Amino acid sequence: MIRHALAIAAALFVATPAQADEGDWATASDIGRGALVVAALGLPAVQGDWKGTKQAAFSLGATYAVTAGLKRVIDEERPDESDDKSFPSGHTSSSFAAAATLHKRHGWEIGVPAHVVAAFVGVARVKADKHFVHDVIAGAVIGEAAGWLLTDRKNDKVQWLPWGDPNGGGVTVAMRF
Repeated sequence: MIRHALAIAAALFVATPAQADEGDWATASDIGRGALVVAALGLPAVQGDWKGTKQAAFSLGATYAVTAGLKRVIDEERPDESDDKSFPSGHTSSSFAAAATLHKRHGWEIGVPAHVVAAFVGVARVKADKHFVHDVIAGAVIGEAAGWLLTDRKNDKVQWLPWGDPNGGGVTVAMRF
């Protein structure tokens, strides 16, 4: 299963068309975001893990609320000049919220490929000329924070939490026996 997930993630990342135009990149980002959101909500539902489905919905909902609120407050014109709702990237924030939820709830075997797809979505939004790099970075931070803060581990015997401050960062690990 791990090999299949890694192969799919690698194919999505490597197999980008050499002559892709903005529309192709926009379509690719739509597909990537959609797949991640469906996986974050669907995987726990298929497993009968209704707590996981609820937490994924809360993570995605909180991400949407923060992203939409910032778009209303910050008027930044998109690179393609289509509107003034560039900051932050909603595709990227929801993709990273879904990836973080999948990672925290189901482990690195699913989380790493999900994060690769989320990163692809961010790159595709820039290539589609819909966002600047800082829009995508802000979206990734918003989504990642929501996913990690609003999702519990399915197995709570081992928990880890990344942390950072102005002087450095690290990971705190707690184990229950």
